[in-house]
Amino acid sequence: MIDDAGLQNLLDLAGSVIDQGEDYWVKIEAWSVAPSLNVPHGIRYALTLHEPYGKRILGYDNAHAVKPPQKFKFAGQRLTYDHKHRHASDQGVPYTFSSAYQLLSDFFAEVDQVLKLAKLK
Repeated sequence: MIDDAGLQNLLDLAGSVIDQGEDYWVKIEAWSVAPSLNVPHGIRYALTLHEPYGKRILGYDNAHAVKPPQKFKFAGQRLTYDHKHRHASDQGVPYTFSSAYQLLSDFFAEVDQVLKLAKLK
């Protein structure tokens, strides 16, 4: 497992459902695993933002592989497992995991952006 000061914070948040106001909510799942080729940092996670009727509208996870963007297609390209879903029907785009702290920071910054846009409508 990686040495990451934010890792314990992420693991402490595991199982949390966090109210975001106006019936929007965040769910955090995270657990330690043995490092592997697909999960070199040794942490499995799913961070999701849900709209009032329960549908996921944003998610960061590493539950499945995603294809790299077409512009990066070349022989030997490794599929990434760390990715984000930018809306309900997004199949996922690669996310560069650098630390648990940065993951939480990136996720909650994007939650703020999504909620700001949602509440303007």
